[in-house]
Amino acid sequence: MCRIPPVGRSLHVVIDRQKLAYLNGIEAFNCVYCGYGNGVLAYVREIASRTEQYWRPIKHAHKVVDPRQRCYQFLEFGDADGYRARLEQFREALRQEAPPPS
Repeated sequence: MCRIPPVGRSLHVVIDRQKLAYLNGIEAFNCVYCGYGNGVLAYVREIASRTEQYWRPIKHAHKVVDPRQRCYQFLEFGDADGYRARLEQFREALRQEAPPPS
């Protein structure tokens, strides 16, 4: 079993800006829409990022516009020896991450 720590959805999907008194109804609705949409995308991105760290912690050969934070620690593209030698270290580091708050 992988034992990848679960991702806390509430850490990514935050819907609260619609409560600001100075927003009109349309602006408040747009805040709910954006908070939900961007939050779900951030949530899915974190799940994919953890999966990537577990299965293939290798940087891309080409520049990535907005890499996930954990990607900076990944192995260089083409580092076959490092991949075989350090894969379990990446997996163990992921397992040691703190679980999301309840």
